[in-house]
Amino acid sequence: MATTHGAQILVASNRGPISYTLDEAGTLTAKRGGGGLVSGLSAIGSDADALWVCSALGDGDREAVRRGVGEAGVRMLDIDADVHADAYNGIANSVLWFVHHLLYQTPLEPVFDAEFRRQWASFETYNRAFAEALADGAAQGAAVLVQDYHLALVPRMLRERRPDLRIGHFSHTPWAPPEYFRLLPDDIGAQLLGGILGADRAAFLTQRWADAFTDCCHAVLGPGIPSGTRIGVHGLGADADFLRERSHQPDVDDRIASLREQIGVAPDGSRRKTIVRVDRTELSKNIVRGLLAYRELLEDQPSWRERVVHVALAYPSRQDLAVYRDYMAEVRRIADEINTRYGTAGWTPVLLHLKDDFARSLAAYRLADVALVNPIRDGMNLVAKEMPVVSDEGCVLVLSREAGAYEELGEDAITVNPYDVVATARALHEALTMPLDERAERTKRLAAAATALPPAQWFLDQLHALDPR
Repeated sequence: MATTHGAQILVASNRGPISYTLDEAGTLTAKRGGGGLVSGLSAIGSDADALWVCSALGDGDREAVRRGVGEAGVRMLDIDADVHADAYNGIANSVLWFVHHLLYQTPLEPVFDAEFRRQWASFETYNRAFAEALADGAAQGAAVLVQDYHLALVPRMLRERRPDLRIGHFSHTPWAPPEYFRLLPDDIGAQLLGGILGADRAAFLTQRWADAFTDCCHAVLGPGIPSGTRIGVHGLGADADFLRERSHQPDVDDRIASLREQIGVAPDGSRRKTIVRVDRTELSKNIVRGLLAYRELLEDQPSWRERVVHVALAYPSRQDLAVYRDYMAEVRRIADEINTRYGTAGWTPVLLHLKDDFARSLAAYRLADVALVNPIRDGMNLVAKEMPVVSDEGCVLVLSREAGAYEELGEDAITVNPYDVVATARALHEALTMPLDERAERTKRLAAAATALPPAQWFLDQLHALDPR
């Protein structure tokens, strides 16, 4: 039933704009998040009638909900912790993420058994909680922007409860091609597609992912897209003003000094060049093959020994899942192997940092001669856009053709097949030897393309696309 005093603009996402930590004394501390959605909501103005619906993700968030502590315009859902774990880790991160990023080792996985069906029921419960909260909090005819694969079932559930609403769904991941999507049980695949098709508009980061979704609909549901659903594309760009301002703060300058000391100078006293990557230790980011390509570079082009350092910032991701812990261990092992095999008293070939530190990331951006962004598959990969914007002296982008950013940046990057470590090593050599004038020109064009669609505009474009025709 439509409410008369609800919000006019609603956003739904698993992670919200604020999180709470609980100390031993029972004190709650709030931390404001960042990212495109936060920037976008701020762009509509503080006087806008907006509501953000999100999950309580930890003990601090759950305690804040229980105490009634919160921020105006945010509704945090205290979904049962076991249900959330099944939905988030069991289905979203261990099934849907693996399908869309083509990560399964298919001789052994996936296995869709009774345990999967039990977790799927939790995924439905989790999505239903969002649909009910949105239905309850929306004014008549309000616009609702549902974010990402975690909430793929929400648009259909919400449509059934509130047919008056204007609903958009945005996918931040790639979308699997039909032959891979159909690894899912037939009824589950149909339910996922039908869930998103409950929206007035289904949007994606690139045309490639939008086309894959359409192809899946045709393959699984039959020819044609329901007339009530439009397909859209909204590329997400870097927030240039924020990045440039933040990257010149004192804490970043301190990190630059520290990194320069760790990098050192070549035996002839010249500045060592840097190959920089900044990623979560997410399976799809392809950190292991990036390290193997760097090892191949040192082996095939020994003149680079002691003249280049690979700064690899690989921050923890999903460490509650064994496969991710194993992956981080492999990243450490190969980095140590390279340092043991090639390192000297005055040169550490790989500087591997595993503790998340945004200031250090920005410092690495500024120092980068080469940006290595080689994902197996990525919805966009904002790092590819951020480094050329922040780099002090310009950097060469070595970019996987499987990154969503390839669609916009591929022409001025050195493009690689993410599985081919020999070709990636050659690309790194080409990048390191590129003439400075060409490097500067490429960086200028990359930065322009990277900032063409800032986060606030990305959000507003989605919102305006839901306006009645």
